Amino acid sequence: MIGQVLLYVGAAITIIWGVAHLFPTKSVVKGFGDISKDNKHIITMEWIIEGVALMFIGFIVAGASIIGIDHKVSVFVFFSSSVMLIVLAIISLFTGFKVNFLPFKLCPVVFSASALLIIVGWLISTA
Repeated sequence: MIGQVLLYVGAAITIIWGVAHLFPTKSVVKGFGDISKDNKHIITMEWIIEGVALMFIGFIVAGASIIGIDHKVSVFVFFSSSVMLIVLAIISLFTGFKVNFLPFKLCPVVFSASALLIIVGWLISTA
């Protein structure tokens, strides 16, 4: 039971962080100042893509938890989602963490915490 709760919490944090990426997109783009229209579109696209990707990871983990923790597909989803979140944490650590804006500094922590919750939740559930 506690394992499944950890899986859902890890999924929820990932979804919420993804949604949180969508709201400030316009102000983030404005923060780049006077840049070309193409660059504005690229930044907008990338910002939205990260938010949507995070939401997808969270939803697929939650879905796999609902389907059943013991299914081979669920195990693959938990493992691959956690690996992806760790990869995003590492990328964020070497890029966004250097930016003087708190949410960027939180990304590696949030991604790592979500991955840890998913892995620990899965391990506890299968023990």
